[in-house]
Parts: sequence; structure tokens; C-alpha cells
Amino acid sequence: MNVAAKTKPQYDPEFTANVINATGPNSNPRVAQVVGSLIQHLHDFARDVDLTVDEWMMGVNKINRAGQMSNKQRNEGQLLCDVIGLESLVDEITNKQLIGADYEATKTAILGPFFRHDTPSTTKNTSIIKTMPKDGEVTYMHGIVRDAATSAPIKGITIDIWQCSTNGLYEQQDPDQAEFNLRGKFTTDENGYYGLYCLRPVPYPVPDDGPAGELLQLLDRHPYRPAHIHIIAGSDMYTPLTTQIFDRTSKYRDNDSVFAVKDDLVVDFEPIQGNPKATLELVYDIRLAKKDK
Repeated sequence: MNVAAKTKPQYDPEFTANVINATGPNSNPRVAQVVGSLIQHLHDFARDVDLTVDEWMMGVNKINRAGQMSNKQRNEGQLLCDVIGLESLVDEITNKQLIGADYEATKTAILGPFFRHDTPSTTKNTSIIKTMPKDGEVTYMHGIVRDAATSAPIKGITIDIWQCSTNGLYEQQDPDQAEFNLRGKFTTDENGYYGLYCLRPVPYPVPDDGPAGELLQLLDRHPYRPAHIHIIAGSDMYTPLTTQIFDRTSKYRDNDSVFAVKDDLVVDFEPIQGNPKATLELVYDIRLAKKDK
């Protein structure tokens, strides 16, 4: 016996338009555009999947828990956006603004949930390793920051760099690491040069004890990120660049749990000779786009 397909419910066709049209005439035009589109897509999504109150409340509770868990040690709300690819998508949209008719800046990548705004300034060619792990491979990382359009080296660019230790934890997650371990804030010299000593990065799992981790488990996905180093570079004259660079040999490079890897951001760590402070070298130049006047 054939069972007739269940008829999809018909919902009020005017409801969403009424919600959007409730926006007042004195609202910020950009806010009205963004929120109006958000309302349209959220309502369409709810109708498409026939979202129930119980399912909606489950989502609300996860969002609430993400906010309650967020603090100086972690940003769970941002991590939740990361594992569904939203931050990487927004990063791609933003990155398109750094491409001009005759230039292309260094590719961007997501900020991630472990950035600190208060990292102190660091002298060039010093080490950001304050707590040395037994299995750490010290790397001399250096390069030139250039204007994306002219290739001229740029003086006075601030470069913020951070990474996790070999146990997969950032310093604010780990009481055994010194404060600001594996974090540095450098300024390029008159030749556009920056240089520092860091660790070869390692893969690690994102925290899975909150809503983001629960969602990964529900979707039968792993929590791991490939080995990477975070970078922010910019100045008053140049558009700030937020990016990550990824070790070519790292596991999970082809299936990053937050979808941040781009081919242009994959780098090679090479053996170094004649440098008693490091066993590896990473040369990484950065190209920045000037701000629109």
C-alpha cells in the first residue's frame, strides 16, 4: 500500500515581511539591511526544516551557554561560529576587499578564540618562548613586510604573533605556562624587517567541553586544527591583516575543523645552519594593502 507523502504545513506568508517592516525610518541603514536579511534567512530556515519549539530552545540554550563560558581564557561563541565555518566565510568576504586592480595582499584567515589585546611590545630578534617544552623545535621566523601595490618595504608595521605550545594549549589555558608565553608584538624596522624565535607549531583539538564541541560530536566531526601560527599586521596607513600560516607537513591540513586553511598560507619549516638559537628557519614575507583615504 502506498503511503501518501506528508503534506508540508502552510505558514503565514505575510509574517516575515511584517517583522522586517517593523524597522523604523530612523534606523541605521546598514543595520536595517543586515538585520532584515538575517530575519529573512532565519525565518526561511525555520520554515524549511519545520523547526519545533524544543529544537529552537536547544539552539537558544547552546548560544546562552557559549556566552556564559566565554571569558579571558576562551571565546566559546566565536568557537561555535568557527566550527560551522561562519568566521572563515566572513573572512573570505573581507579578504576580497584586499585585492586591487594591480595588487593582492597576503591572504587573510580567522582570528580564532585565543587572541589577547594586551600582549606587550617585543624587541626584534628575541624569543617569544618563555616556557620551553621538552619537545619544542625552536624556529627562527623572519621576513619583510611590503606594500602590496609597490612591493616597497614598510617601516613601523606592528606585527602581533601568537601560537599554542606543544601540548596544544595556549598560555591562558595552561597554568604551567608563563603569562604571554608564545606571544609577541613586533615593529618592523626601516627595511620592513621583523624577526623572532618561536616554536614549530603542532596540531591540537579545539576545546570540546562546550556547545562547539557538542555540535562537532553531533555532526560526527573531529575537533582538530592543523599546526599553525597566528599573525596580525597593520598600521594607521595599512589595512590590518589577520591571518594564520600552516605547516605543510601537518596532519589535518586538508580537513581543518574550522575550515581556515588556504593554499597561499601553507609554509615550509627548513633546517637552519650556523644559528645556535634555533634548529629550524621559517621565512615569511607579508604584503599589506593601503587603507582607502
